[in-house]
Amino acid sequence: MSLNPAYARVNPMLAERLKAIKDQNRHYLAHEYFNRDWRPMPVAEMANWLEAAKLNYACSAHYMDHIDAVNLTPDQQAFLRDIQDTLFRETVRDFMVSQQFRRDYWVRGGRKLTQLELVDTLRRQRFVLAAPHDNLNLKVKGALGEVEPAAAIYDPILGALSDHQPKMLGLVEQQVRVKGINLAQLREAFIILCGRGILHPAHEDRQIAKARAFTDRLNAYLIDKSRSSNDVSFLASPVTGGGIVVPRFSQMFLKARSQDKRLPAEWVAATLQILAAQGQRILKEGKTLETPQDNLDELTAQAQTFSDTLLPCLKFLAIA
Repeated sequence: MSLNPAYARVNPMLAERLKAIKDQNRHYLAHEYFNRDWRPMPVAEMANWLEAAKLNYACSAHYMDHIDAVNLTPDQQAFLRDIQDTLFRETVRDFMVSQQFRRDYWVRGGRKLTQLELVDTLRRQRFVLAAPHDNLNLKVKGALGEVEPAAAIYDPILGALSDHQPKMLGLVEQQVRVKGINLAQLREAFIILCGRGILHPAHEDRQIAKARAFTDRLNAYLIDKSRSSNDVSFLASPVTGGGIVVPRFSQMFLKARSQDKRLPAEWVAATLQILAAQGQRILKEGKTLETPQDNLDELTAQAQTFSDTLLPCLKFLAIA
């Protein structure tokens, strides 16, 4: 880039993009870019590839792609509505939002629901609040920038889910109706909250009970691995059927709890002992904490935060 090629002048974002790539994990870069068949392709070409397997495009797997208000101007929305061909519409949309990576669902033998079937299915779907109710960052980021969701809509919804128990959307709809929140607003709010990782779709109780034995064994294995590395920062929840972000030290605190250490100070002592045996120190904001006291203070703060905020949620998600 120091030679200032014409391509870089025509595409001024290229320099920032390359700068960001330099800071990414080398394993990711090797997988994403340095392979034999890497090249950009439009979604229509992917559709041609998958046609032989009788797979058809269903929709974007990225929740926030379904919120037009934060991604497209009113004129752009109107323009896209006039395009009847689904794949061509998606291609045009990619140019409008400068899409770099797509995350899509492809289905075989898909059946389109009627509006009534769609609403009934949506109301029966269960969701669980997977983050602390207080002090949530609800800012929504789209192609048009950041938007702060309306508290008058989101506060009652989060209040209805604040016990962290799986609830059907239809039940939440009944609870927030007195606040003047309709189904369309509720649906959009749930999409945004799921996109932010605050809400997750939840299984039925019998499915949760059946999956618990498997997730317990998997999580025990991953938590044990956290003693020596931070390669996996997720644990499995039988409630959601997916992964929940749990950083390395939080996993190590869970390991200490499994050994009958109940107090944050005990988790810190056990974790520091493991780190010291490997000659490891804590990184904070990209800098290594050199002194034992600094390491102790930082880990103590993390343990208290974990105890106050993340641990209660992990219990409701059947992880802890």
